[in-house]
Formats: sequence, C-alpha cells, structure tokens
Amino acid sequence: MDRSHLSLDSLSLAEMVSPYETDLEDEEEWDADMEAEGSSGKNMSTAELYLQACTMVGVVPVRYFLRNLGSDTINLNHHGLGPLGGKAIAIALVTDVHTTTLELKDNFLLGEGARYIVEMLKANFTIQNLDLSDNHLQSAGAECIAKLLLDNISIKSIKLSGNEFTDDDAKWFAEAFSTNYRVKELDLSHNQFCGRGGEHLSQMLANNEGVEVLDLSWNHLRMKGAVAFCAGLKVNVTLKHLDLSWNGFGNEGALALGEALKFNNTLVYLDFSNNRITNEGVSMLCKGLESNDTLRNLKLAYNSLTVEGALALIGVIKNSPKTALEEINICNVLVNENFMQLLELTCQEHPSLEVQYGGGGGFIAKKPPKRLDPMKVIQDYLDQRKLRLWDFFRNIDKDGTMQVPVSEFRKAVQQSSIPLEQFQIEELIQKLDRDRTGMVDYRGLADTRKQMMRDHRRQLRKVESRQKKEKQKSERILKTFQSAVEAVTPRSSMVMSPGGAKEDSSGPRHFSATPLSSWHHITMSNSGRYSVTNMNSEHVHLPMIGGAASSHRTPSSPAIRSYSQPNLTEDGPRLSLAKPASVQGSCLTFSPGDLSPVANHLTRSRPALNATKPAAKISERKKNRPKK
Repeated sequence: MDRSHLSLDSLSLAEMVSPYETDLEDEEEWDADMEAEGSSGKNMSTAELYLQACTMVGVVPVRYFLRNLGSDTINLNHHGLGPLGGKAIAIALVTDVHTTTLELKDNFLLGEGARYIVEMLKANFTIQNLDLSDNHLQSAGAECIAKLLLDNISIKSIKLSGNEFTDDDAKWFAEAFSTNYRVKELDLSHNQFCGRGGEHLSQMLANNEGVEVLDLSWNHLRMKGAVAFCAGLKVNVTLKHLDLSWNGFGNEGALALGEALKFNNTLVYLDFSNNRITNEGVSMLCKGLESNDTLRNLKLAYNSLTVEGALALIGVIKNSPKTALEEINICNVLVNENFMQLLELTCQEHPSLEVQYGGGGGFIAKKPPKRLDPMKVIQDYLDQRKLRLWDFFRNIDKDGTMQVPVSEFRKAVQQSSIPLEQFQIEELIQKLDRDRTGMVDYRGLADTRKQMMRDHRRQLRKVESRQKKEKQKSERILKTFQSAVEAVTPRSSMVMSPGGAKEDSSGPRHFSATPLSSWHHITMSNSGRYSVTNMNSEHVHLPMIGGAASSHRTPSSPAIRSYSQPNLTEDGPRLSLAKPASVQGSCLTFSPGDLSPVANHLTRSRPALNATKPAAKISERKKNRPKK
C-alpha cells in the first residue's frame, strides 16, 4: 500500500461521510482502486490525488491550487471552498512536503472544515504558518484547533481572526497554550472575548512561554476582563508584540495596564489605540512607563487625549533616564507651542525619539475661571475691617428703613473700596431687587449670605464625595488586579512556607510549597490573646495576665503544644508555674496535678480561691460555726 492511501486512511475519509458524496459504495470502490495502484508500485502525485478527492467529495477543483502545488506558500484566500472544498485540500496536502504557509482566509470552512484541516496537520509536519481567519469556526472549530495545538510541533504562526469565538471558547486556547511552546504568533482579533474571556486569556499569558506576538484587537475586553488580562501580562515572560486596539479598556484598564508595565520586562510593542482613555488614563499609564525599560513603540491614537496627555507622555521620557520609548503615536492630538518646546528638549537627550501628532493649534482644556459671588466679596471686605452690614449702609439709609434706591446703592458701592466689578454689582442688584421696584432691600443681603454659605458647603461636599468615589474606585481596581495576579500566578512561582508536617525524632522538619495567596502572618485579635502560626500549624494561645502576656513553654518538648488558660484577675491569687515540666512518653505533663492532657491540648482550670488554705483550718471553722 503506497503513502497516498495511508494518508487518506489517516484522514478517516470513510468515516467523514458528507451529504454531497454520492454513495458509500463508490467510495469503497475508489479506495479499492487506490490500493490496487499502490500494490502496482505507482506513486500518485499530489495533483492527481487532489483531483480524485474533488471527484469523491463532489466539488469543483481550484486551478490556482493546482498551479501552485510544490511552492512554499499556497494562498487560497476568498475562494469559497466550504467544508468539502477544505476536505479535498486536506487530502491533497497530507503527503505534501513543500508547502510551509497555507492561507485559507474567508472560505466558510465552518467547524467541519476545520476538523479536516486538523486531521491533515496531524500527518503533515511541513506547514508552519496557518491562516484560518473569517471562516465562522465558532466553538466547534476552536475546540478542534485547541486539541491540535496540544500535540502539534510544527505550527509556529496561526491566525484565527473573525471566527466568532466567545468567552467559553477562550478556555480552549488557555488550555492549549499552557503546554504549547512552539507557536510564536497568535492572532485572535475580531472575536467576541469579554469578561470571562479576559480571565481565560490571562491564564494563557501567565502559563505560556512561547507566544511572542499576540493580536487581540477588535474584541470586547473592558472592565473586569481588561483588569484580569493585565494581571496575566504582568507575569508573562515572552510576549514582545501586543495589539489591544479597539477594545474599550477605559481608564480602569489603563490603570491595570500601568501596574502590569511596572513588572513586565519583555514587551517591546504596544498598540493601545482607541480604548476610550482620557488624560487621566494616560497619567495612570505613565506611572507604569516610568518603571518600564523595554517598551519602545507605544500607540495611543484615537483616544480622548488633549495637550495635557501629550505633555505627560513626553514628560515621562524626559524625566525617566532608563526609558526605552522610541516611537509614540498620538496622530489625532493637536499640540501647542509648549509641547513643541518640551519635545525639542527631550529629543536632545533622546535623539531616536519620534512622536506622531496631529498638528498645531491644540490647547489645554481649562475650565473657565469661576466668578466670585459678590456677596462673598462684600462679606470679606467687611470682615477685614471689622464692620457690620448695617454700618456700611448707614450713610445712604437716612430713614433706617433698610431700603435704598437702586441708583444710590450702585453709587455707594462704586465709591467704596469694595473690589467689585460692574457686572458683579449688576448681578447683586438683580438679586436684591427681583421684582424690579427700583428699591434695594439690603436686608436680603443677609439671606443671600446664608444661601451663599449653604451653596459653598454643598459644593465642598460634592467635591469630597467625588474624590472619595474616585479613590475607592481606584482601590477596588487595584484590589481586583492583585487578586487576578494571584489567580494567574504560575505554579512554579511558589514560596517556601512552614507546612503541616510535624517534626519527629527521625529527621529534620520538612517544608511544603504554598501559593503566595496562602502565606500566613502573625495576627492579633481583640479577644486578649495573640495567635501565632507555628511550624506545625498548631496555635499557641497566650493569655493576658495583669495586662501582660505570659506563657510557659517546656524546653524539652519535642513539638510545640497548644494550651489555653483563662484570664486571672489581679485580685485573685496568681498561680506560679515555675516548676519545670517533665516529659512522659508522647504527652506533656506538669508537676502540679491540676494539669491533664486532653485531645493533645493541655488545659488548666482556675483554682478555687480557698485552695491555698490548709484543710485543718477549714475543719476548725466548721466546728466553730454555731448550730441553728
């Protein structure tokens, strides 16, 4: 039997029956003919094998494929092959030893066609670059490809863009790339990865040590998914090129990404374009760039940035001597003269720096200066001179009715030294003469002052509340990020901590490796006892006697035992435990008879207050007691 027939058997063509195949008997006859040819010693060429496969599955042969057989690259993009056309291609390429790059983009292969390609790659170890983008593979295709990547050793680059993968499909890739270290380039762009997908991809980054180029653009990684993904990036040690554009990370994701860049020392290229970040998000990202010394190319185009964000980026490069940034893309940001001057000074220290910006004419977004309340100005003026409001208007209010004409009020304010502008005076007159009577009732100034103070306090509360919410939000994001880091920490990142193994006389104590999240510390409780985690995971409770902790530890004990003792008041007699303890067998006993081991714990009850008195005195007291 020749090699071509063995290859067909490896694809299990007899089991892959499709509705387009005419009859099972015809297929068996065709297999019999193949066996006859093999026995005659004639090797069938790849072209002949492909033609017969097309006849068998009922599809039209692709002449472009026949013309390019034997070349390094076969490009069959946009040919409309379908699942059966992919099956014919797979049959032909089983025995091929020339093709290293196979491009099958946009052929509507579906999960069925992906299964045929996967079966072919189990026998073909020549193909290294595979493009299956835009083929509607969905969950079935994701599972097939993931199972292939668990064992395949030839694929170095695979493109799976636009295949409608969801969060549940991300777990297949996380599992596959936990053991696959051959694939260097992975394209998962234009899919539907969201929150849980970000968590699975985080696991993939944390456990994989082979992927160097990862494209996750045009997905839905945001909020929790973005924070979880950045946790995996923090512990990754191989990724160099990362595309996260068009995802919607937001300022929350920028904060987590900045934390990841503080520790990641392999990433060279980062595309963070169109991720809904503002100047605040850029400032958070800059905190990570200050500590990073490997990132060279940073793209932040099509984000909501202004000159402030651009100045922050250039300031990081100028003030961080160890930065490696050489190219920054903010092509949609308009800059100003201050930015150009700072960029020129920075380029003198970093000649290789190149910044792409949108042009001049930009401005720093500043809020218009807030107008001072005229009543506050008057009140400050009076407070400085220790005057009352009534004293100020006494000269113009001859009758003492607390009402003056508008013209006289305006003239008096203008002639005074109160620092009020004309528009502020008119604003004050409108407040005091709302009914347009021509008379100003300056008693309303007191009410206006009260309202002003209430508004001021309300504004302060709003600012404090907003700052508090922003701080809580940042702390919550960092806490989520830290929890995600602990969840994706590789199993090899362990610390040595005291475990539960007990020391025996046969050898030294053993230590067990536990994750970072389960490391124990000494804790203090409010119940008056200190709880210390000892070497054999048993707790020693030290009571508080007279405001200070005291304990008695037997030096000859083979292991630290746990015992508890109630608190003794200062008024009661204190029991002295100065007598040495003796070791009897495996239990620990004290010379006083009040101690007894119960369930590996030594307990001592509080002695009676009259226990120290002699028994003879007690009997005499009973005798002298009068009888009723």
